[in-house]
Amino acid sequence: MITLDGENIYGNGVDAVDIRRRVGMVFQRPNPFPKSIYENITFGPKLLGVRRKADLDEIVESSLRGAALWDEVKDKLNQSGYSLSGGQQQRLCIARALAVEPDVVLMDEPASALDPISTLKIEELMHVLAKEYTIIIVTHNMQQAARVSDFTAMMMIDENRAGRMIEYDRTPQIFTNPKDKRTEAYVTGRFG
Repeated sequence: MITLDGENIYGNGVDAVDIRRRVGMVFQRPNPFPKSIYENITFGPKLLGVRRKADLDEIVESSLRGAALWDEVKDKLNQSGYSLSGGQQQRLCIARALAVEPDVVLMDEPASALDPISTLKIEELMHVLAKEYTIIIVTHNMQQAARVSDFTAMMMIDENRAGRMIEYDRTPQIFTNPKDKRTEAYVTGRFG
């Protein structure tokens, strides 16, 4: 079961569109829509009923600023999202997620396909965004987890292929004094 503010997101009567607005998703590989930069950002707000161009323009600018991309693309908003570099495309996808003002942003290995400079930009951006959003990042990169997170959960798949949380604590605790031997083995590199 997955809950958001105490409510089972798979429960009867839960509005899937509302969940999609409240939980933004950024995937491992950048996945801009085959549209302009502007249209990538306005896609979600338009689905939610925003129609006034002035409102959409404001959302585009604030979302791109929030993703640390505005200064790089403000004169290219009508160009395809595909025209951007890999790191820029990933920040475009972050901006697209921010455009609907989610409560939570899920990031699945958001820097795994990026070069070190783009990875640093994404990590710096996560620190900034964490002041306004709850960010959940999935990563196999232990150094990255230690750099960007306040809390860390160690999860494993058991013999029945079911995901299990092994340990959850403040990040320094997990990395310096884990309680579970499996966590210790993973963070020290003895397996994984």
